[in-house]
Parts: sequence; structure tokens; C-alpha cells
Amino acid sequence: MQTCGSTTGRRSPEPGPEYSRQRHRPPDSTDSPPWRCGSGGGPDIGGSLQRGLTGNLRGANHIGLKHSTDILRRIELGWHQPRIVNRLLLPLSWLYCALAVLVRLSWRIGLRRPERVGVPVLVVGNLTVGGTGKTPLVIALAAHFRSSGCRPGIVSRGYGGRTSAVPHGVTGSDTSSAVGDEALLLQRHSGVPVAVCADRVAAARHLVDNDGCNLIISDDGLQHHRLHRDLDIVVVDTMRGFGNGWCLPAGPLREPKSVLRHADIKVFNGAGAVGKDREFGMIMEGAEAHSLRDRVRKLPLAGFAGDPVHAVAGIGNPERFFRHLEGAGLAVVRHAFPDHHTYTESDFGFAGDDSVILMTEKDAVKCDHLDIAGGVFCVPVSARISPGFFAAVQRHLDIRSAPRNPEP
Repeated sequence: MQTCGSTTGRRSPEPGPEYSRQRHRPPDSTDSPPWRCGSGGGPDIGGSLQRGLTGNLRGANHIGLKHSTDILRRIELGWHQPRIVNRLLLPLSWLYCALAVLVRLSWRIGLRRPERVGVPVLVVGNLTVGGTGKTPLVIALAAHFRSSGCRPGIVSRGYGGRTSAVPHGVTGSDTSSAVGDEALLLQRHSGVPVAVCADRVAAARHLVDNDGCNLIISDDGLQHHRLHRDLDIVVVDTMRGFGNGWCLPAGPLREPKSVLRHADIKVFNGAGAVGKDREFGMIMEGAEAHSLRDRVRKLPLAGFAGDPVHAVAGIGNPERFFRHLEGAGLAVVRHAFPDHHTYTESDFGFAGDDSVILMTEKDAVKCDHLDIAGGVFCVPVSARISPGFFAAVQRHLDIRSAPRNPEP
């Protein structure tokens, strides 16, 4: 199939519903060659600043630096409702923006050349820090291509886990602390191989060589230019948009908004339909709650209407989850945590034996081992994308990914 690219010269496993995965145990950091990850790829400065801010928030909380935490939270709140502190940071944002433009330009004009992995690469990313709905879209894309006869694989940085210096094939026995919450969620629900590594080129080659993948989906890879891509899909959160429109650290943008016009396809999370060429709407659907203690127990969300429920969300945009529950008729008590938050039992001190707690699947993968009082449920969601999206993706890949012999 042309869209999946040529696999000439490679031995691929026979097609089937299950993929064989060779699990690679990440070596200790002392055994990891320092040049293996991220070398020559140019800085993912947006991701670095986001991780730095999140890390500072957690570190300040951990050692009790309340004032530092308050300042950082004010900065983040100002991303959507500008405050004085954000305006004071504008000179840093201008410098950051200039650097982001130069990094992207160096790849566009050929000063640095991206590396191919012998199969088409599809990138799903966003311009802002935090969640926009990329994970459900990646799962939907993997399901589509798998049903079309392709053998897709997903590469992820594994944020929130222990980033390895060599690619690691995610398995069901991994934990979120090892591979990251999003990578674990992708592995459980996509049905395709998932590899994590800071070096996405190495992760992609691992999937091609070890799992016979003939299409790579790069999760949150828009700012990682070293891996050649055949298609860019940019996801925009219609609820929060681009915030105050400023780049980090004064605003939430990883790159200037002008980058959006170079995207091959745009997906607007929260919009039913867009009606423009190469632009599509996406709605999250989920009407059931699954018990964390009894995996086969599933209840309709409407069954929780009446008494208040505790809603827990440690994602990029917790308010979207809270509103989803309210849209199902639930009375919600909000408990918002930072994105990629590592939960402990003390986080659920509000719960009693009669409490009902609803959380996202991304939170659930980090809580299924905790002893939490009350009834604890996760709410799975899936992406419903406006008609024509998958045909547009297929069309772009057909045009840009003409069969080629893989690199030796």
C-alpha cells in the first residue's frame, strides 16, 4: 500500500492483530552513551521551557517554597489572562521567539537536514504547551491505519517517565513512572507498537527494525525537526486557543502563531465542523465510567447524576474534562492538578468511603495502584473527527510518500 511506504529490503513480520514486541530494558544512565539521544537535532526549546516550568512547580511544592510556587502559577495563569508578571517577561519571550524562528528556518533552508527512517512519518503536535487533545487523535490515527492494512508505530518522548538513552518498546507491564503516562496510555489503547526515547529518530528506527512498522506516528513531535516528516497535523484547543498570543515564558506558545499556516492539516478540538480546506473539527466522546478496582464494571455517566462527584484531572486543560462531566448532567467538585502530576494517596484526602471519584484515563494509569477511599472510576474518551479527515491524511501521504528504497 503506497501510503504505508516501501519496505523493500526489510523483513517485516506477517500481518496480524497482534504485534511482536521485543522489550528492551533501559540501561542505567552510566551505561548510556551520551551522544545517543537528542544529538544534532536542535533544541526542543518549547518542550524544555515547559518541562522546566513544570519541574520548578513540583520542586517548589516539594521543598515548601510557597512564594516560588505562587509566582510560577501566576505566570501560568497569565498565559490566558495577562498579568503584570507576564508583561515583565516579554523581553525573554521575544528572545525565545527569535530563537524558535531561527531553529525552524535552519531546517527549512537546508542548513541542517532531517534524517529519514525509510518509511513515511506523520507528526501530530501543537503550538501551545499543555494538552490540546493529541493523544486521542494519535490513537484514532493508529486505529485507522491499522484497519487499512498498514503497520503503524508510535514514537513518544515519554515525558513524565525516566527518559532512556536508548529506545524502549513500551509493554503492558511498564509503569507510568518508567515510560510516562501518555506513552503507557498509547500502548494500552492503540494496539500498535510504541517506543519512547528523547531521540525520536532512534525510536522510529527501533519500530521499523524491530516491529516491522511501515508508518511512524510521532506524538507531540512538531518541534522536533531532526526526524523527517511527510505530514504535519497541528491540533488547536478551541477552548483556550493561543492564550495571550505570546511565546514562552510570558505566554503559552512554543512557536509563533505564524507557524500554523505551514501546517498540512489543522484539527480544532472542540469544534464539530470547520468547513475549510485542510481544517477539521474534533469532538471528544465518552459516556461511560470504568471502575479502577473492577475492570469489567462499567457504568453510564448519567447514572452518577444527582449527588456531587469528585472530578480529578491532571492534564493540560482540566476544565475540558470538568465540562464534559457537567455536559452529562453531573454535579462536579473540581480537583485540578498540574499536567503529568504524580499522584500519592494524600492527594485524595478529600475522599470518604461514600465518595465517587471520576478521573481521566491519563490520570488513572498513575492511580490504579493507590489505596483510595470511595468508588474510583476513569472516563475513557475517543476522538470523533469531522468527515474527510482520514481521506485528507491519506491523500497527503500518497502525494508526499512515493515509494522509495529504505536507507541502508
